[in-house]
Amino acid sequence: MLEFAFDARRGSFHLQIEARFTTGWTVIFGPSGAGKSTLLRLLAGLSLSSSAEPESAKVVLDGRSLTDSAKGLWLKPGHRQTSMVTQQSSLFPHLSVEANVAYGIKALDRATRSTRIQEMLELVGASGLIDRSPRNLSGGEAQRVALARALAPHPRLLLLDEPFSALDGSASDALLIRLKGWTTEHHIQTIIATHDATDALATAAEVALLQEGRLTALGPAAEVLATERNRLLARLGGV
Repeated sequence: MLEFAFDARRGSFHLQIEARFTTGWTVIFGPSGAGKSTLLRLLAGLSLSSSAEPESAKVVLDGRSLTDSAKGLWLKPGHRQTSMVTQQSSLFPHLSVEANVAYGIKALDRATRSTRIQEMLELVGASGLIDRSPRNLSGGEAQRVALARALAPHPRLLLLDEPFSALDGSASDALLIRLKGWTTEHHIQTIIATHDATDALATAAEVALLQEGRLTALGPAAEVLATERNRLLARLGGV
């Protein structure tokens, strides 16, 4: 379970939100500019800019506080156990795919590390890319590898910000379904930010609806996104 509360400003934008996510897989849905990326950055413990930090912040994961009241309620760097993937894969260009995925698991012994790398690449459908350079990857391939790198340390909290934007709809849906199964099995709290309702509907997610920096609804995808679902069905000729 994840509980959090933030009061943060970024220029003229004001995010003011308090919520409790009780399921392991939550989709944050909302239009561009609603504050989805800002919320994920705060949950990851990242500053909003070089000069801006939240006025207040509280994060509790499975009953354990990840914030430090002595430092303006900011996240303790050594206790986050958090991985984040964004639209920009941000792979290390001088490292191979294998070395990128291995980056966060250097403490594991060689055999365990090698097995983990293979498992993560297989999970995301990128086993054949292990020896490739990031410079030789397509956008979709790079996003798969970035996800494998984020999963390799088995984080407690996984944050995904439009992570499959370079994949087509069917490939994205298939990867989301595999990922949900894996994170559920490994008890990894996962939050994915998207403006595409199919990301939520395809995985029967809990949905947090974000609008103009405020949480306006929280519940099952079929309920929170009923209007979006009907609109999508109409476009597909289903109604």
